[in-house]
Amino acid sequence: MGLDFLILYEHVVREYESICLLKLELEKRGYTVDIRQLLDRKKLKYFTYKKPKVLVASAMYDDKTMNSFVYNNVGKCNKVVNLHWEQVLSEEQENSPFFNCGQSASYAMHTCWGTQARDRIVKYGVPIENTAITGPIQMDFLREQFDGYYKDKDSLCEEFGLDKNKKLALYISSFSTAYMTEQEVEELNKLAGVGFDQFKITSQKTMNTTLDWVDKFLSSDEGQNVEFIYRRHPSEWNSPILEKMDKKHNNFHLITKYSVKQWIKASDTIFSWMSTSIAEIYFAKKSCFVVRPYPLEWEYDPVIYKSCDFIDKYEDFKKSFTIDNPKFPIDEKLMLSHYDFTETPSYIRMADVLENVLINDEGDRKPFDHFKPKFSWLKYFSLIGLHAMYFIRVDPAKLKIFGPLSVWAGRIYGHIKNTRVSKRQQQEYLNNIKKFM
Repeated sequence: MGLDFLILYEHVVREYESICLLKLELEKRGYTVDIRQLLDRKKLKYFTYKKPKVLVASAMYDDKTMNSFVYNNVGKCNKVVNLHWEQVLSEEQENSPFFNCGQSASYAMHTCWGTQARDRIVKYGVPIENTAITGPIQMDFLREQFDGYYKDKDSLCEEFGLDKNKKLALYISSFSTAYMTEQEVEELNKLAGVGFDQFKITSQKTMNTTLDWVDKFLSSDEGQNVEFIYRRHPSEWNSPILEKMDKKHNNFHLITKYSVKQWIKASDTIFSWMSTSIAEIYFAKKSCFVVRPYPLEWEYDPVIYKSCDFIDKYEDFKKSFTIDNPKFPIDEKLMLSHYDFTETPSYIRMADVLENVLINDEGDRKPFDHFKPKFSWLKYFSLIGLHAMYFIRVDPAKLKIFGPLSVWAGRIYGHIKNTRVSKRQQQEYLNNIKKFM
């Protein structure tokens, strides 16, 4: 018997609890749903007896994405839904064909958090009937329905050995490229069709100076009254400067467990550079400080940060720890044009879209009629080997037998390690969410 929906995710902290919520709603309606990570081993059952009727992808940009996310996981599947996890972009990205769902990807069904994302991809050629405004599912956990879902400050402090009597400060990082190698940046440039070389330079300067400020503050008398949580970007796992800070200060903490919303809800003071998690801060009815010691080039700045208020001096950064109710730093009307937050929860609206694609979608939305897919046997066998190495805890980056491929294999191994969710962990997610449904 075939599977109704297969949901693929990329980053745990960004996506996992949201797709678990979606899975539970679809199962409540009587459908079968599996969740897989993009770098999981390819399994024959998803090409044969458990082939999904609808493939739900984390992103869908072009032919390459369709080939990688769909064909290499389940074979041909003409019912594809894009959960579209990157919708709030910079101005340059908004004008890049890569981010606007072209080629065969335009034949998928694209969920949109608000009118801004819908209008943008339609402008670049996606038929409007291939779009659906669902609102942002990740914000559903900030509704009254989910009061009590997240742990309070005292519980978090007890779990991680933090002093609950100190102010809990959160920094939400976006320094995904700061310590990338030149080769990794070049690969990113080719993939996205947007130059990230200058962004890497600005990211590293900003990261280093910001951490200098944090170092200076935590070394002061006032800093002893703060527990500082540095929240890495999901792609930021190779930054030596962070390890040094973690060793130097007992009250500087690199914690990746739980979603950013959990830490937003519990924190007293919140900082951002250019993270789109500022939307989560807004819908959690909190505020934050935007820290920018250096100007951020317009082509990289997310559009919701246009004309934002920001801190560019250490003294103002230091003063921010004493301000309890700061003014929200960005335009709230602009925010709401990107996030269609209605009385109906987004997970209900999104499940309605998926159900409609499953039952009624027999029209012209056939992406595999528009390009010739190719199965990647290299990826297939590489993932078998890398998962086996993960099972025995052998990092290929530390082995010389792979030669020049060691860095590449180590990077993929790192992603597997950081995105793996066991069956037990998945059940914990589902059990916790089910209480509020």
